[in-house]
Amino acid sequence: MRDTDHRVVLLITTVSVFMTAFMGSSTNIALPTIGREFAMDAVLLSWVAMTYTLANAMSLLPVGRLADILGRRRVFTIGVSGYVVASFGVGLASSAAMLIAARFVQGAFASMMFATSTAILTSVYPASERGRVLGINTAAVYTGLSVGPFLGGVMTQALGWRSIFLIGAALGLISIILLTTRVKGEWAEARGERFDARGALVYGAAIVSFMYGLSLLPMPEGAGLIAVGLALGIGFVLWEGRAVQPLLNLELFRHNRGFVLSNVAALINYSATAAVGFLLSLYLQYIKALSPQQAGLVLIAQPIVQAVFSPITGRLSDRVESRIVSSAGMAVTAVGLALLTFLGDATPFWYIVLCLILLGFGFALFSSPNTNAVMSSVARRWYGVASATVATMRTMGMMLSLAIAALIFASVIGRVQITPQQYPAFLTSARLAFSIFAVACFAGVFASLARGRIHGNQEAHEPGVRHQESGSNRGL
Repeated sequence: MRDTDHRVVLLITTVSVFMTAFMGSSTNIALPTIGREFAMDAVLLSWVAMTYTLANAMSLLPVGRLADILGRRRVFTIGVSGYVVASFGVGLASSAAMLIAARFVQGAFASMMFATSTAILTSVYPASERGRVLGINTAAVYTGLSVGPFLGGVMTQALGWRSIFLIGAALGLISIILLTTRVKGEWAEARGERFDARGALVYGAAIVSFMYGLSLLPMPEGAGLIAVGLALGIGFVLWEGRAVQPLLNLELFRHNRGFVLSNVAALINYSATAAVGFLLSLYLQYIKALSPQQAGLVLIAQPIVQAVFSPITGRLSDRVESRIVSSAGMAVTAVGLALLTFLGDATPFWYIVLCLILLGFGFALFSSPNTNAVMSSVARRWYGVASATVATMRTMGMMLSLAIAALIFASVIGRVQITPQQYPAFLTSARLAFSIFAVACFAGVFASLARGRIHGNQEAHEPGVRHQESGSNRGL
């Protein structure tokens, strides 16, 4: 297989993840403008982001399994194509209902890219190079997150909010052209196996109930939906335990400590960090009286550091045990979160930027090495499922982090608008949230270290399926 072929695949996946990250962060900047155009209240406007997240989370694991059966390239191509069409739909929406529906479809197709991009790179590149390419892929995500708020603001102001989705769709067209003209191979080690449609339905219902319930906390309805989601989750596990060809092979969790603890580490890390940008954005604008643009320039320090160091740390995980690198990253992140617990009215900006640099460096150390550990702990026939699982941990961790922040706000401040009278309570809430996140991240270091040795065992086979490995692996 030629190196140029490898680079084409890397380019396609990199452009695609950049596109989704850029469009997501740009959309957040454009929400006030969208709300004014369609006369959307705050609750309805929140559904612009929530429907995307829900559709993405409920689809990740099922489409990851479909990719292992039908082919990762095929599912990835469908995902990019559908995402482009849905993006045009968002950009041309003439009503709030049409916009939200298009965002739901966009989230569903995005899951096809999230669930397969890592699996494709893992299929194409040898074990000795996986960390490097996963680092490059991760850097593309953070680059999209970095430039999204600034460019999104410029585009919204100069060309209108619809330009974000139309230009994003144009990036997707580049990936489609490259996919159809330069990539001919397929990866489907589980080809011919049966797709567990019933399990997929129960799984989707469980994820939607749980995540939507998180968004409603601390209201009683939120707790009720979380309970329903957990009950459906238990039902899903029981069903999968009896299925001949399950959606999710439970042997991955019963006998694969590296896989389990790597995913637990991902869930903890995202749960501890996803709300940091939200909290600091409010802190900088309320307490420090910065404009949204000025606050964005401060916050950009974290994703820039992540984008710069992710390729380096990914390459490092090819040479050093992944759990050591990612555990060190989680420890650095815990230090950054602990320092944020001292925020006050007079905290200097250099201190805030220092905390963001620590968080960015810690996350760069953690992210791609941890993903490398997940993908290296399973057999090739489960690459799609493994990729989808870690993506699900990321999505659920982000929702859980924001839910924790919202619950603290509701308990300390109450359901009132944040005015100067509430600033002391806001600072108390922010410090409490950072304290909880720091403790969680510190505990996550031990979960990360406990996963055991994975480096050098990149072609691992989980118990019970080693003899089943088959299917197409022709490359490009």
